[in-house]
Amino acid sequence: MDSEKKTVILREGFLVKRGHLVHNWKPRWFMLTPDKLLYYKYEGGRRDSCQRGKILLKDCVITSPFLEYENRPLVFKLQTKNKVDHFLEACSREERDDWADDITAAVDKLRTAAGGKVSDQEALGGSHLHDINLSKVLDAMYDVHNGIKMSNHVEHGSTYSNCFSGSAVVDWLVFMQLVLTRVEAMTLASALLEEGFLRTVGMRSVEALRTAGLSEQFMDDSTALYSFSDSLKKRGSVKAETSLSAVELSGKVTKRGYLLKQGHRRKNWKVRLFVLRSEPAFLHYYDPTKDDISPVGGFSLRSCLVSSLGDNGVPSGVKGNIQGNLFKIITQADTHYFIQAPTRQEKMDWIDAIRALT
Repeated sequence: MDSEKKTVILREGFLVKRGHLVHNWKPRWFMLTPDKLLYYKYEGGRRDSCQRGKILLKDCVITSPFLEYENRPLVFKLQTKNKVDHFLEACSREERDDWADDITAAVDKLRTAAGGKVSDQEALGGSHLHDINLSKVLDAMYDVHNGIKMSNHVEHGSTYSNCFSGSAVVDWLVFMQLVLTRVEAMTLASALLEEGFLRTVGMRSVEALRTAGLSEQFMDDSTALYSFSDSLKKRGSVKAETSLSAVELSGKVTKRGYLLKQGHRRKNWKVRLFVLRSEPAFLHYYDPTKDDISPVGGFSLRSCLVSSLGDNGVPSGVKGNIQGNLFKIITQADTHYFIQAPTRQEKMDWIDAIRALT
């Protein structure tokens, strides 16, 4: 009778998982239950009915963010009771934090039911920022091996080198356990900014510094850019360069998520990370199995047509044993993209978001 009881699903969606034996990254469909995390494979355009694996949550330890993969800043780690590490990547910081929070809540509930204590972070509470030495924090951030990673970022058509985003700073401060929460991290980063250890780069962070109050000077935002002060030039100065590809990628990110896309030649279905940008309006997609941070494809949304496809039967041009929730985008160049969302609601959300920009 127990096997017939319906499993309670607390959360479900795509995450990218690192393999145990071969350390490659593969998208999997995850389902969070009160005591375990189940994952499935997508074959073609449909989720495999056979469970590929499970992670028991009792006495699990969650590390989020987990920043040891340079080109994968959205990873979090689960370590099981038996010290087995599982590395999972979300499509956005919001998704990563939501997954980590829900898993942490499930682990804490299991621990409480067993008569144990809740997680250390919840039990500690309060702030210990008054003990922080800003100079030592700066030295740690600037460390070549373990410090914050500097890279190229695009804003309004200009590429800025040797800088980092506000959300990357917050992630690093939390990961290094210099703070307990993201709110504490923003307060600490604001202090570094006020003391001149960090400086703003690009329009978004400059405007935030000009208009915000003291406690809101620093932005936990992937589009707000910062760098070290001019006195710390050894790791490279900030330079702005403009290119056509930079203009494509310079728009504000309005939506991110994992969707299935049908290939143009082989007509096979692959999970891709889609990123929707405005001003200029572009839709780019990335291969989540690769460490490359460049898109594998994309197109302008100018004069695009987007439409929902019915789930009754297989529409013309679509191949494979599909799950449903299909929509189609026709570009100005008359290229047809067939895309499949995990749920009907996500399909409608994507259609509405794209139509708002066309």
